[in-house]
Amino acid sequence: MKKLIFASNNAHKAKEIRALLGNIFEIITLREAGIEIDIPEPHATLEANASEKSTTIFRMTQTDCFSEDSGLEVAALNGEPGVRSARYAGDRASDEQNNELLLKKMEGVSKREARFRTVVSLILDGKEFLFEGTCEGNIALHPSGKDGFGYDPVFIPVGYQQTFAEIGLEEKSRISHRKKAIAKMNDFLQALQK
Repeated sequence: MKKLIFASNNAHKAKEIRALLGNIFEIITLREAGIEIDIPEPHATLEANASEKSTTIFRMTQTDCFSEDSGLEVAALNGEPGVRSARYAGDRASDEQNNELLLKKMEGVSKREARFRTVVSLILDGKEFLFEGTCEGNIALHPSGKDGFGYDPVFIPVGYQQTFAEIGLEEKSRISHRKKAIAKMNDFLQALQK
């Protein structure tokens, strides 16, 4: 089984990605690989941040790896929170604080279109490949649901009446931005094995 280091320690994301890639690849997190670093995300784009994380880990380990950077892009806020999604309300902000700030900024706004976007940076044998996935939706008026993480309680995907946090991990995994990007990476890796 091919081993891929996932350049993250985010347990939620690791669980989601393992569910998407099935039993074809052994996905190990940084902690599981014995790597205890926090890779900065200083760039202005998801692409550059994803690339920063995967190239850092590849330089350290010389092992095939991948990383992702995801963000919520709200049309009425000119793409905010975007690359600052995890730190929208401050560097140590909780998911709840980020959601509160987003909903405060959206008070009185009727056009609530938003999208989640993920960029995956895969490094195989020293070469980088990028994959993108998006999920279109709208920002809810208030948080709902207990599943998921991040902005899941306030994001209603197109075609649904419920938030990501209400529809459950299995359904979210079927339609999510991360799933679409990882599926493209998976298709690429599968094609290489033929």
